[in-house]
Amino acid sequence: MPSKSAASADNGYAVIDFETTGLSPAHGARPTEIAVVLVSGDEIVDRYQSLMNPGVPIPREIQAFTGISNAMVRRAPSVPEVMAEAVRFAGGRPIVAHNASFDRKFWEAGVASLRRSHSDIFICSLLLSRRLFPTLPNHKLATLVGSLGLPVAGRFHRALADAECTAHLFIRLQREIVRAFRVRGSDCELLLKMQAAHRHHLSRCVQRHVREME
Repeated sequence: MPSKSAASADNGYAVIDFETTGLSPAHGARPTEIAVVLVSGDEIVDRYQSLMNPGVPIPREIQAFTGISNAMVRRAPSVPEVMAEAVRFAGGRPIVAHNASFDRKFWEAGVASLRRSHSDIFICSLLLSRRLFPTLPNHKLATLVGSLGLPVAGRFHRALADAECTAHLFIRLQREIVRAFRVRGSDCELLLKMQAAHRHHLSRCVQRHVREME
């Protein structure tokens, strides 16, 4: 059964990224690659990455976009094999993703048949970025990395590079919350509340959370 406890954030967060054959598993899209990057405090502490055989052809435009070809995944492990390893590696930690609504669909489809405990807590660095850095021209991962001077981990639209960039962004977002709202830290529950709040109400959201935790 999924773990609903935000207390697992005490062990850090699992930042994930998928590359896929399309936009939604509900419409036949399948994952071709996953990366999981573990973040503890303000450090990346471990990484997992694997290609996987989606069992369906990768469209040409997707191959050009990601650089992942049909030949590259032909002998890769199956989706269930890789997802079992990814869930084990994530270890029940709250999950972070950039545009988490996309990655969440593939994560949940991938773990549906697994009898493993996994987190159903998803934190979206895209939503948090929109609230904390509203003046940027857009909130695509590449734009945020460039605008905020974050490390570039490799080619964008490959799972490990994007997951590492998202991890650096997530660390930066937590630091910004501490700086902007003068709080000691940003726990998982606060992050969930902030990503759901209107950006003009962030200060009120943070203050209310601090009072509740006192």
